[in-house]
Amino acid sequence: MIKVKNISGIRKIAFIQWVKLRVFIYFLPELLKGNMSFKRFIKFVKRLLYFLSKVKDNKFVKIGENTRMDLYIPGFPSQAFFTSCKKVREFEDKLPCTVALISVTSACKFNCKYCYQKNDRGKDVDINRLIEVVKKLQNMGVAFFNIEGGDPFLTYERLKKVCQSIDERSETWVNSTGYGITLERLKELKKFNVNAIMFSMHTPDSEELNSFMGNENAWQTMAKAIELCHKADMSVAFNCCISKEGFYNGDFEKIMEKAKDFGASIIQVIKPKPSGGALKEGVDKFSKEDIIHVKNLVNKYNLDKKYKAYPSISAQVIEEDKSQFGCTAGGTDRIYINAKGDVQPCEFLNMSFGNIEEESFEETYKKMRECFLEPGECWLCEKYSKEILRLYEKYNLKSLPLPPEISKEIYNNWDRGEQTYFYKKLKE
Repeated sequence: MIKVKNISGIRKIAFIQWVKLRVFIYFLPELLKGNMSFKRFIKFVKRLLYFLSKVKDNKFVKIGENTRMDLYIPGFPSQAFFTSCKKVREFEDKLPCTVALISVTSACKFNCKYCYQKNDRGKDVDINRLIEVVKKLQNMGVAFFNIEGGDPFLTYERLKKVCQSIDERSETWVNSTGYGITLERLKELKKFNVNAIMFSMHTPDSEELNSFMGNENAWQTMAKAIELCHKADMSVAFNCCISKEGFYNGDFEKIMEKAKDFGASIIQVIKPKPSGGALKEGVDKFSKEDIIHVKNLVNKYNLDKKYKAYPSISAQVIEEDKSQFGCTAGGTDRIYINAKGDVQPCEFLNMSFGNIEEESFEETYKKMRECFLEPGECWLCEKYSKEILRLYEKYNLKSLPLPPEISKEIYNNWDRGEQTYFYKKLKE
């Protein structure tokens, strides 16, 4: 079982100083070789220090030999970590995207009611074309790849080929229900720089999870796969899409207990999104008071010494808050490619800028990033879900995301809110 240890108190303060020193030493040759002027080198260092100040209140967790400061920041001091640092080295153009979520298949044995890919119908993209794009993304600066499905282990050869194509400049995690996981496969994936398997646990009750995922063996499948991960020295993580009620009735606390018992390193907490299977029905609205309540719960488990032994929590309502990074979709800091090859701003925004089998990825990617040129504070997946549904029904579409020409009807006139202060500050 891979060793997982949280870092707090004096050790955390010392660790941050060590990171600063290592980063300075790592990039110093850029200055000495004349690849960066002294003025720009100082600005680069200041940018990195500013970024570190934004994650200092996270719970840091050492997984094996590397330490994570955030879910989407590769473990320090891996090569992938320094790739992510290079994001703020760009001064002329838009900062590079560092996170890519890649779906290798739509195949799945489960039937989650609110799956954001519920209506993503179509043939899986040619695997060789997908690998070409993954390599291009890595060369463009992506430091963290999150590979998913459907369930990627159902098409293991496709999953393996994609993971093999990613070298040590990036870190790779795989999302799975647990179905199709074997000890041999996990050991093989470790050779290809796969660092963790992320499972879905949206409720602490096994029967409720089975019902939620539409499979009577969902919990048992997950639990067995977690055991195999520990045998293979593969880190375990969870993503949890918790209902508003779950943050008040004790479910959140019970999920934390279960995650701790399962030996998880990190938990991603996601507020329900009105996309995919939930696009028509919608989701519970979270008031400002509800958001504050969720933040307080997360901060309690991340910062209070009483909860030191619990997994680190990465919560979207905190990371995407306007006081932090805001919405990072559209290649600001994340991109999504679904199983049939649609290039989307993120997995929860059911609109496409193009398909990698039908047009140049570079042109599609450029078009999307120009649309998201200035990072905004608005959570687009929530603000424009009704408009996406309206167009889906208006054109009698049979599949999501909205095709590129129809997607334009939204993004040509949308309001993304104020420019995110974090990225505005980086420019300065």
